[in-house]
Amino acid sequence: MAEILFYEKPGCINGEKQKTILEKAGNSVKCINILTFAWSASALLPFVAGREPIEIMNYTAPAIKNGEIKPDQLNFNEALSLMINNPILIKRPLIHVDGHNIQGFTSTALKPYLGDWDNSEDVITCPKLQTKPCDNI
Repeated sequence: MAEILFYEKPGCINGEKQKTILEKAGNSVKCINILTFAWSASALLPFVAGREPIEIMNYTAPAIKNGEIKPDQLNFNEALSLMINNPILIKRPLIHVDGHNIQGFTSTALKPYLGDWDNSEDVITCPKLQTKPCDNI
C-alpha cells in the first residue's frame, strides 16, 4: 500500500500495536526513534504547525506530569523549542505517509492506511498508565 515513516518511542506498547495495524493493512513501516532523531523547527513544524501546545505536547512526559512544564501556559514557539530540545515532550507517534505529516493515531488522514482495522482495540490508552495515552509517554 504505502511506505510509512513512523516516529516512535521504542518499547511503547501501543506504538507496537499501531505499527502492527499499519503493517497488516499492507503498508511498509520504517521506524525512527523520536527521542534520538535530530529535530529542528523545519523537521517538526510539518507535524504540529497551526495547533496549540496543549494539542501537540506529550502530557505524560515527566516534566509535564510533575508541573515543571505547563503546555497551557506556553505559546507555540516556546513549545516548539522545548520539543526540539527534549523530544520526549512530542506527542506520538509522528507519521509521514504519501506527503501527509500526521501526529497521533486518531487523525482521519490515517484512515486510508488502516486497512480493515475496526477501532475495536484501544491502541491509544497506555496499559501501563490505564488513563493516559501511550503516545504521550
